[in-house]
Amino acid sequence: METRRDVFQAIADPTRRAIILLLAVSAMTPNALAEHFNTSRQAVSKHLQVLTECEVLTQEQQGREIHYHLNTAKMKEIEHWLEQFKQLLSKRFDQLDDVLKKLKTNKK
Repeated sequence: METRRDVFQAIADPTRRAIILLLAVSAMTPNALAEHFNTSRQAVSKHLQVLTECEVLTQEQQGREIHYHLNTAKMKEIEHWLEQFKQLLSKRFDQLDDVLKKLKTNKK
């Protein structure tokens, strides 16, 4: 049984973010990914497990090797969720700009 993990905790780790960036370019095996890091293959496998459990990555068995792929649907889901906050912050910064302009005008 899979343990579901929080996707934001998973992507908070810099190594996992680097793995995501590598897999955004091309599917890779754990050994191929491990070559990009100064760590053991087992450590990379643990990161892959975490990212797979939160559905950021998918696995594809090709012969004796497992290839990891970025789950673009999950990444779009994350992006959509974050977009709400981006819009909210943008609106608040626009309001702050208006207040600062009024203060500047009243000072003159």
